[in-house]
Amino acid sequence: MIDLSINSALVRKLLVEFIRSEITRVGYTKAVVNLSGGLDSAVSCLLAVEALGPENVLALRLPYKTSAADSLEHAQLIIEQTGCQALTIPITEMVDPLIHRDAEMSAVRKGNIMARMRMIIAYDQSEAFRGLVVGTSNKTEILLGYTTLYGDSACALNPLGDLYKTQVRQLGRALGVPEVILAKPPSADLWAGQTDEGELGFTYEEVDKLLFLLVDQRYRPEECVEAGFAEDFVRKVIERVRRNHFKRIPPPVAKLSSRTVGYDFLYLRDWGT
Repeated sequence: MIDLSINSALVRKLLVEFIRSEITRVGYTKAVVNLSGGLDSAVSCLLAVEALGPENVLALRLPYKTSAADSLEHAQLIIEQTGCQALTIPITEMVDPLIHRDAEMSAVRKGNIMARMRMIIAYDQSEAFRGLVVGTSNKTEILLGYTTLYGDSACALNPLGDLYKTQVRQLGRALGVPEVILAKPPSADLWAGQTDEGELGFTYEEVDKLLFLLVDQRYRPEECVEAGFAEDFVRKVIERVRRNHFKRIPPPVAKLSSRTVGYDFLYLRDWGT
């Protein structure tokens, strides 16, 4: 049996301290969170408020014209629950001029434009509010590459990146995330009727268990098959993780000198700070 249960009280304590220490150690006291109305952003917002106080957290609601109505409503539930600062900025008039330049533009391209526009706004408000952007991507999404590069993947710090989606749900329940958010199908809300699991072709519950074996337990593919997973499913997930590795690392720098940034020169190591 694959057990993905977490000690929610301990994880909560560690992540609250992580947010507080990572933000304050670089001279900031505030945070900005893109609040979509989904589970992940709700959990990040709740953790940030607990770490910094409601007056120091800005929740952004950034709807597009096709966004589900309940996305705004569910985000509002978290705003009211936490008492954090909040701002709603519709993105339709910002992204439509670019979308309308190509009548054949795919839904994926449109979704990427929306995700990147939301991050542009988050970083603009980061400067205006003087707070760091707190990420909302979980470990499942990061491993599968189910993020938009320089869109929802962009942040100054990410408290959820080492929690699988099913573990984020456990933590969300412990934090008091409303049941209507906990129970609804995960969705990036990039187009009408879009769901994460519909796009991926499998459920978070089943892929989380497989990823746990592959990543955390270091199982070989054949061992995962022996554990009961279909071979084609194992191969599909491994290929997706491999193909999206570039999203999980900084852009590679061509090495020309003896002191290349990111390779040989590491500020914290070299100067002892």
